[in-house]
Order: sequence, then C-alpha cells, then structure tokens
Amino acid sequence: MTLTPVLSRQWGEPRSWTLDVYESGGGYAGLKKALAVDPADVRRMVQDSGLRGRGGAGFPTAVKWGFLPPDDGGSRYLVVNADESEPGACKDVPLLMASPHLVLEGAAIAAYATGVHRVFIYLRGEVLHAHRRLLKAIEEARSKGYLGTNVMTSGYEIDVTLHAGAGAYICGEETALLSSLEGFRGQPRLRPPYPAVEGLYSRPTVVNNVETIASLPGILTWGTDWFRSWGTKASPGHALFSVSGHVSKPGQYEAPLGITLRELIKAAGGMRPGHQLKFWTPGGASSEILTAKHLDIPLDYEAVDEAGSSLGTRGVQVFDETTCVVRAVSRWIDFYRHESCGKCTPCREGTSWLSDALRRIERGKGTKADVDRLVTTCESIRGRSLCALGDGATMTVVSSIERFESEYRAHLRGRGCPFDPRETMYLPSAAGKGGA
Repeated sequence: MTLTPVLSRQWGEPRSWTLDVYESGGGYAGLKKALAVDPADVRRMVQDSGLRGRGGAGFPTAVKWGFLPPDDGGSRYLVVNADESEPGACKDVPLLMASPHLVLEGAAIAAYATGVHRVFIYLRGEVLHAHRRLLKAIEEARSKGYLGTNVMTSGYEIDVTLHAGAGAYICGEETALLSSLEGFRGQPRLRPPYPAVEGLYSRPTVVNNVETIASLPGILTWGTDWFRSWGTKASPGHALFSVSGHVSKPGQYEAPLGITLRELIKAAGGMRPGHQLKFWTPGGASSEILTAKHLDIPLDYEAVDEAGSSLGTRGVQVFDETTCVVRAVSRWIDFYRHESCGKCTPCREGTSWLSDALRRIERGKGTKADVDRLVTTCESIRGRSLCALGDGATMTVVSSIERFESEYRAHLRGRGCPFDPRETMYLPSAAGKGGA
C-alpha cells in the first residue's frame, strides 16, 4: 500500500502556508463548487463520501451535522477543535502550520453546508507559531473574498475567529472546549443536551476536528468516488498517521485507512538498527497496547477495534524490546493524573491511585496487591466520568497487564525494573535503516 499525499501534498513547497501557493495548487476550488449548489447537496456529498471524524471517535461527519435542529433564525456555530494534545498525536499542528488555508477552506465549506455564519477555531495557546500563521491566513482569505460578508460574491457571510486556549488537555473534549470558549473553566458538561442542540452560548453548534475539516475541500473538488477510492468500505479515505518512537524516521505519514503498521514502519525507515518491535499504540496513549503479532492488522476503525484497541487519533507510538512497559504506562498515567480536570471523582481520585501504584511497582516497592489494585481501580473508573479522559487513562493499564503480565511479575520478584534506562535512549539522527 502506498502513501497518499493529499492533505500534505503542498507541505514541501516553499512558503506553502501562503495564499498564493495554496491557490496555485487549486486552492478554494472546492468552496467555489460548494457555493454553486444547495447546502443540502453539499451535506449529501459528505454523507456519500463516508467521511468519518478524524479527531478520535471516527463518528460519521454528515450524521453529526444532521443532529442540528431546523434553522430557527437564530445563531448557530461551527467550532474547529485544534486543541491537539493526545500523547503521540501531532498531526493537526503541522497541518495548520503548512496548510492553514486548507483548514479555512474546509471550515467555509462546513459552515455553508450547515447554515453557519460564525466559525471559531480553538487552538492550543502554546503553539504560538501556528497561531500567527492562522491569523495571517485569515487576513489573506478575507482580503481575497474567501471569507467575509459576501464570500466569493455568493451573498453568503462567513466570519472566522481564532481563539487561543490556555493549554488544558481536557479542552480537547468538545463540551469542555465550549465552556472554555465561553470564558469558563474548561470542564465537561452533562449530556444531554448535546452541542448540536445546545452548544456554544446555548445555541446549536457543530464541533469538528482540524483534519476532518481539512478533508472537505478534496471531497468537493474531486468527488466522493475519488475519496472512496482509498481506505476500506466502512472507513474510506486518507488520513494522517503520527509515527513516533523507535523508528528511523519519525514523522507524519499520510496514507489510506487500512494501511498496516508493518507498512508504516517500512515507510518510516524501519525499526532502529538491531532492535525489534515490542509494543505499540495505534491511537495514542488513550488506546490499548498492541504487540508484534498485530503488525498486519488494517489500521481502520473496525479492524483495530476487533484487535482489542482503538484507532483514535492515529498517534502511532512504536517501542522496541529495550522499553519497560511498566515505566511507559506509568509515565502516561502521570500525564492523565496531571490533566484530569477534577470534576468527576472516579477520574480525579482513580488516576492518582493508578499513578501511585505504578510508581511503587516500577521502583521495586510494589506487591501483588498493587497489581490487583490497578485492575479494580480501572474497573471503578471506566464508564463513570462525564468525558473519555477517565476511560482513556485505563486503556494502557489494563492492556499492559493482560499482554505483559510477566513483566509486572518481574518487577515484583526483582524488587525493581529489570530494564536499564540508559538502553532506552535513542537519537533518530544517528539511526540507519532497519526492518520491522
């Protein structure tokens, strides 16, 4: 299976982020086609394409749009979720850096299709470089008539506001994002009502991920059959995979959904020389750990789910045999403990208990009771919080115990970690080519 540079096709061009370069590659042709037809026709094209949300859940985009109630003459909003912060996922920020106009064109198409005139892009405040480029791109688009009161002389108004968040992982959850956007503390809301009915400022709101929005111009420009020519029947299209860890060339790899890890590792130059794959995560730290026996499963939503994990944000983290599973899981749980908003008791207290137990085990002070406590605590967290942070925190813990129970036992018997942390140090620039 070959790579498919669609969203990333202009990344290598000089000053790819400018309007001139974007237009030279056919930029804003999709928006022009969308404005020439009825909004319902645009929604139908997106439905026929089978585009699924690229932010983690993989929910059909057109179905999500369909939850909006009939237009009552009041305000409705589109919010582009650019608060990327999942450990292992780093696709949205490079996309915004290299092709901000692709995102703006997609946002304009989505706004027109859903009857929205006001778009908000919620960006992580730490990525100041992306913030500056987006602001400049918005100015360029307005000056050319791609945004504003009369978009491409269609009479349709679309205004885009860029909002910088304060760096909270929880604000990647759509209802917490909306609370933050309104000026309140970023915490998940009780649902129902759902954002489509009562979202930003208590008005109907669509929330889509950056990559989802960026996929729309291609569908409008080249058609649904073109989009469905990649991927699988249930998971069609192209997607960005963030490949990191013990590979020779970590980075962003755009490929059809259904590509295998073996093929991704090959594209990334192979494993670091002299080492073999031990475990990996298909969807960042919120997905269950998989092993070398899963090298050839198709990376689509259905196949990964059947294998006992989730595709999520496609944050593919690759680890070789020098990596301690307990140490890796402990670091991930430390992250979730720090980023829990504290609103739900199972998540707030449970992530602390998980972190403490994992630290004891890693440092050689753990007991069999600590391993049992990890399992029971995960059972107490799962399904008992308002958002997916609590559930996500349990994924690597449970799957690591199931698939690497002997390694946990080794920590208990040996009174500490059997791995030398110095062996896990790795500089990709010093690597050659290896094999999976």
